Amino acid sequence: MIHAATKCARAAAATIRGRAIPVRYTTPLRLIHGVPNANHVAIQMVNYALSHAGSLKLDESYAQGMLVLEQCLGNQASYDQVSQDSKATVLLAMSDLLYESGNSSEAIERLKQVMSLTLSSFAIAVVAVEALVGLLIQSGQDDASLNVADEFLELVKERGHENLQDVAATAKTIKGLTELVKGSIESAESLFRGLENHENCKGNTALSYGEFLHATGNFEMATEMYQKAIHGVTDTKESMSSCNMNLKAVSLAATFALGQLESHIGNFGDAEETLTSALTSAEEHYGHNHPKVGVILTGVALMYRNKAKQERSSSIMIQEGLFRRALELMKAPPLDSEGIINVETQEVMALARGGYAELLLIQENRRSEGGKMKSWAESAWRNRRISLSEALTLSEPLGKVGIIDARTTRVL
Repeated sequence: MIHAATKCARAAAATIRGRAIPVRYTTPLRLIHGVPNANHVAIQMVNYALSHAGSLKLDESYAQGMLVLEQCLGNQASYDQVSQDSKATVLLAMSDLLYESGNSSEAIERLKQVMSLTLSSFAIAVVAVEALVGLLIQSGQDDASLNVADEFLELVKERGHENLQDVAATAKTIKGLTELVKGSIESAESLFRGLENHENCKGNTALSYGEFLHATGNFEMATEMYQKAIHGVTDTKESMSSCNMNLKAVSLAATFALGQLESHIGNFGDAEETLTSALTSAEEHYGHNHPKVGVILTGVALMYRNKAKQERSSSIMIQEGLFRRALELMKAPPLDSEGIINVETQEVMALARGGYAELLLIQENRRSEGGKMKSWAESAWRNRRISLSEALTLSEPLGKVGIIDARTTRVL
């Protein structure tokens, strides 16, 4: 006999073009585990919708998954913690599908809806805040991300949760990441300091702390944090996470960051191996033509650029091919375009075009194009901590370095 939850999922799916969608029991974008008090039917429908969309990664499958979730949401009440936890679970799943399908603005709205559910469990609020801050940073809303992080940290203190290591560490990490994005190193340090001693320093906490250490030159400890982030994701079997802060995104970003660190310190063999692993993961998870693949390719191109400079060799054709493909995947506008730049990848585009421009400027017949590309990159650069020139220059001993955060597609 088919479980009632599966029947509900099938019934919702049947409303799509008047026929049922075949159920595919593959790994969802994010399995729902440990959701406090959420009803079993809602969890089953969420996992069904995420699994179907994640197995195909097509516009149609995302739309079908959303239709299932919309029907499920309509069946949830809001009068007590159980019903609000169920509603929040569905809204988190909606935000996942919207984000994965490229609609970050709508994903942000669903996360805000989760935050408005005042009776839902605090554990769900933690997940929603982390994801909301991550998407606000990715979309260039830095002040808004800082405000959300500030309010959440205050809420943790007001509710007396600051004595809970996992909640306190997450709240500090969220705020620390927003400060790092804004270039406020001292403020970020005050939030990250001591987190390495927390039992829950793994996943996003370890990754964000590692990026801070990497940005401030503590490469040995940064390496340790990146490895903690990677192993923490591998060891985690039950976790709630969402959007660009989910477990897959953390694993990819930590691997990518570790590869960049190896490149910065001149371990190019390890760097190439690690960055190739990150690229493979991105292609498998997002598809070969996704903008995030372009973000990873930018890091690979910069690694070859660093290697060529240190070894006084030339790999112009390899670098140019990688930069060109990265910019193509990130949908970089023409150099003479006055249209709106995609703010979600703007900094990485500027970094890619800055590196590409250097290749063109050393070729006499392409200097004009290189000059235009350099000018474009400099005008598009918005990082508050490090200049474009500094991000592209590895001094000896190492000075400032720029780290591409694959979760938020920002340069830290």
